[in-house]
Amino acid sequence: MFLQQLVNGLSLGSIYALIALGYTMVYGIVKLINFAHGDVMMVGAYTGYFILRAMNPGIPGLLMGFVGAMLFCALLSLVIERFAYRPLRTAPRLNSLITAIAVELILQNVMRVLPFVGPNPRQYPTMNSVNFQLGPVSISNLQCIVIVSSVVLMVLLNILVNYTKTGKAMQAVSFDLQASSLMGINVNRTIAITFVIGSILAGAGGVLYATAYPQVDPMMGYMPGLKAFVAAVLGGIGSIPGAMLGGVLLGVAETLTKGFISSQYADAISFSILIIVLLVKPTGIFGKKRVVKV
Repeated sequence: MFLQQLVNGLSLGSIYALIALGYTMVYGIVKLINFAHGDVMMVGAYTGYFILRAMNPGIPGLLMGFVGAMLFCALLSLVIERFAYRPLRTAPRLNSLITAIAVELILQNVMRVLPFVGPNPRQYPTMNSVNFQLGPVSISNLQCIVIVSSVVLMVLLNILVNYTKTGKAMQAVSFDLQASSLMGINVNRTIAITFVIGSILAGAGGVLYATAYPQVDPMMGYMPGLKAFVAAVLGGIGSIPGAMLGGVLLGVAETLTKGFISSQYADAISFSILIIVLLVKPTGIFGKKRVVKV
C-alpha cells in the first residue's frame, strides 16, 4: 500500500514540479509571483482538450495536444508579459502582484464566457488505461506518460539553463538585472524567454494534469497553481532544483495523506508541511539567504 501511494505521489508531484518551475523561474529573474500561472496551465489543458477531441486520444493525439498546448501557452505568455507585466517592471512590487491577480481573474472569466468553452466541467478525452503489475505495485500507462514526460521536460530545462547561451543570460539577469544590461544582455528578451519557458511547462503540466484527472473547467487551474506555488516556496523559490523537489514532496505527502488518513485532510497537511519547513528554514529547502546592502 505504501509503495503504491508513493508511485501515485510521484505522478502527481511531477505535475506540481512542472508548474512550480514556472513560478520559480519568473520570481528568480523579476521577483514577481505570477499568480496567473495556474490559469495558463488551465488554458493549456483546454488547448489539449480541443486537439484531442479533433484527433483520436492515442499517442499521436496526445503528442499533438502537448505541442499545441505548449505553443499556445507560449504565445499567451508573450502577450501577458508584454502588456501586463513589462510596463510595471519599475513600479512597486505590490502593483505587479495586484496585476498578476487581475490577469488570473481575467483568464478565468474569459474562458467562462467563451461560447465554445463555457463554465461547465467537461470530460477530458484520454486513452484507455492499462495497468502494469510490478511486484506489489500497479502502475498505469497514463502514470508512466506523466512521470516520463515530466522528467524529460525537467532534464531539458536543466540543459537549457546550465549549458546554453540563453540560460547563461537568464542566470546573469537573475543575479543582477542592471549589470546584465550594461554587459550587453537584452534584458527584455531574456525576461520574455523566461515567461515563455515557464508557460511551456505550464501548458505541458495542464495536459498531464487533465490526463491524470480527466476533467476540465475554467477554475481547474486555481488549486494546482496554488499547490505548485507552495511547492516552489517549499523548495526555495528561485531555485530550480528546489521547485522540482518541492513538487515531488508535496505530491507524495498529498497521496500518502489520502491513502492512510483521509482525503479531507490532504490540503491541510500539505500546507502544514510548508509552514513547518519555513519555520525551520525560512528560505525553503534549497533557498539561500541574501544580504541586502543599504
